[in-house]
Amino acid sequence: MMNMKNILKVLCVFIPVFVFSQTRSVKKITVKNTTKTTVKKGTVAPKANPDLVIINKDLPVLIPKKKDGKFGYVNQRGKFIIQPEYHIAVFFYEDCNLLNSPNEKIRKFGTKEYATVEKDMISYRIDHTGKRVYQFKDSDLGKCKFEEYKQQPFQAYILNGFYGIIEKSKFVNAADYRQYQIYPQYQYLYIMEGDDVTDPMIVASNNDKFGVIDVNNKIIIPFEYSNIKRNFSWKLGKMFEVTKDGTNYYYIDANNKTY
Repeated sequence: MMNMKNILKVLCVFIPVFVFSQTRSVKKITVKNTTKTTVKKGTVAPKANPDLVIINKDLPVLIPKKKDGKFGYVNQRGKFIIQPEYHIAVFFYEDCNLLNSPNEKIRKFGTKEYATVEKDMISYRIDHTGKRVYQFKDSDLGKCKFEEYKQQPFQAYILNGFYGIIEKSKFVNAADYRQYQIYPQYQYLYIMEGDDVTDPMIVASNNDKFGVIDVNNKIIIPFEYSNIKRNFSWKLGKMFEVTKDGTNYYYIDANNKTY
């Protein structure tokens, strides 16, 4: 009996010590595990291109320019950022065919962050660094969703061989000079496509030279050019494509500054 009692005493002492030691061990492991943390690397924002300067907020940051028979892009200071290597280069602008592409992955290339160029009869979209990010495929082209047409309040009017401007809603009597917005006096007039139909830019010809006027007959671009293209350059880039020799075309802004 004495031996049995002694054994029980020993067990009573040993068991609490064993349990206590295991409890401490588990606690240490738990604490050790919870102290581990994952450090996330911060994302570095892309650096802005210092060459894409903005001097005139109304103009594109990159402007198509022809050199030695090929097109590239210059910044607003006239420095080539994308070297001339293309047969065709247009302003950075939306391409509605790509924006509505059946291929969802392609649609991003239809945004105004990209421009269309052509080289060796192949058309591409490029980014602001000049990288070709997409090559056109017929299967990628969707249908453009045309916006509601903005009715042009003004139109050219010919009287005795000369061009003037009328406001269609008010014009009734051609014999009354007061009804003309601009009385016919020019060899030619063409209203440029633009976002503001109430104040359009008008390509005009006088004394065999071309310039640009507004609807109040104010001269915007002097009559010093042999031709001014009637294209979408004003709508897309707030610029005019002009030439003095009839061969070499280049862009100017509304202040007659050359690029």
